[in-house]
Amino acid sequence: MLQTAINAAIEAGRYLRESRGKSLTIEHKSSSIDPVTEVDKEAEKIIVDIIKKHYPDHTILGEEGGTKDTESEYRWIIDPLDGTVNFTHGFPIYCVSIGVEYMDTLVAGVVYDPNLDELYTAERGKGAFLNGNPIRVSETDSLIQSILITGFPYDIHDNPDNTVERFVDFLMNAQAIRRLGSAAIDLCYIAAGRGDGFWEAFIQPWDIAAGILLIEEAGGKVTDFEGNPIGADSPRVLATNGKIHDAMLEILRKRL
Repeated sequence: MLQTAINAAIEAGRYLRESRGKSLTIEHKSSSIDPVTEVDKEAEKIIVDIIKKHYPDHTILGEEGGTKDTESEYRWIIDPLDGTVNFTHGFPIYCVSIGVEYMDTLVAGVVYDPNLDELYTAERGKGAFLNGNPIRVSETDSLIQSILITGFPYDIHDNPDNTVERFVDFLMNAQAIRRLGSAAIDLCYIAAGRGDGFWEAFIQPWDIAAGILLIEEAGGKVTDFEGNPIGADSPRVLATNGKIHDAMLEILRKRL
């Protein structure tokens, strides 16, 4: 399954590269700032077709409506283009993300960044890798020395779940905060030690499924905002190198 996910991610990523700079038809989903393009839809079709060729009976959950419900104990969770806003603006931070669950447990994950040609892969119990090389989370053990990464929901204007206040809380307690526009890449960067902690609320399964496993297999920790274990369907995610997890939980709990 991991190799199938790799093949699908690379094929979809190749299509994203070929589509850069082309005229796009942009539609919107839940809000005027939540776009979807024909590129999202075609990339998802590429992935689904490859999965179905090898595993026709597996359930597939796709961001662009590509849900295929079956009685299978396996579920593929796919985001064909995580970072659509970036893509439509020519901002080169976006990726393909594919996670695989067996009986609600994540067992494989692949994220492919076509701009940097970076392929992140993980299998449960077998470690996390970047282009075939093992990766580990950072050793930073102080929040004030940490680079944090976050994202905002599309209804940020309404400030749901104290999103703005939480951002300010961390801004005052960390070395720096980055907002990249792709949750899947955010999580990969934590797994690879490029960042130390990530938090986000109102997040979707296809944004985090692969990234959760990557971080766990790279030695990190993933919970909800109260410290409870989570899976791909959790709307609140805190992912860290493990060493700053309690410090970030303490700040998040102030706004629960």
